[in-house]
Amino acid sequence: MDTAALEFTRRSLHAVAELLLAGPQYRTSGTIRLRVVPGGFATVAEPALAVHGTDLVAGERRLSLRGASCAALAGELGIEAGPPTGLYSDGSGAGAQEGLALDPDATEHLLARFAAGDAALRRFAPDQEPVLWPEHFDLGITVDAVNYGVSPGDSHSPTPYAYVGPWTRREGAFWNAPFGATLPMDGPADAEAVQAFFTDGRRRAALDPPAAQA
Repeated sequence: MDTAALEFTRRSLHAVAELLLAGPQYRTSGTIRLRVVPGGFATVAEPALAVHGTDLVAGERRLSLRGASCAALAGELGIEAGPPTGLYSDGSGAGAQEGLALDPDATEHLLARFAAGDAALRRFAPDQEPVLWPEHFDLGITVDAVNYGVSPGDSHSPTPYAYVGPWTRREGAFWNAPFGATLPMDGPADAEAVQAFFTDGRRRAALDPPAAQA
């Protein structure tokens, strides 16, 4: 998969999640939580909006994201485009007037990794509800002071990966990232492999000693 296509597609999907789903949902319903759904991701409360592939879906309406802007799409739906203000300082970095660029293959690739991550998290911790957070655009849960999740890529990696992030860093070969451990998801979207990684991460987090403080 072309890394450049993944990066610009991820930025656009992140913008939509933040400016068209989480922001309007926060202003209407007071929550920024999003969820993975078949074929994409969606709000958990009003307004009921979803991304399915390269389309924005609102009830019976389907609007193409490709070449549009969040501001124009919001105008079509009668909502206000913009992030959930005052909650975080990071985010997609995209503006509401910015044109959205989504490569269909890259979109399918990224959304398939979210789907695999959602399935893996639900099997790994059935009592937890995975959340797609709009700030860093990652899907995750927390169990016993350890974060588990899937990122579609970020400053750490341009390609998707699963992660295990203890609140207190651990020593050991398993912990291969500054924030914990990662598993690249460049190959097939394999929920079983991701679940096994989470299970191994839980075991290592329980056994490995805390990292020495600098």
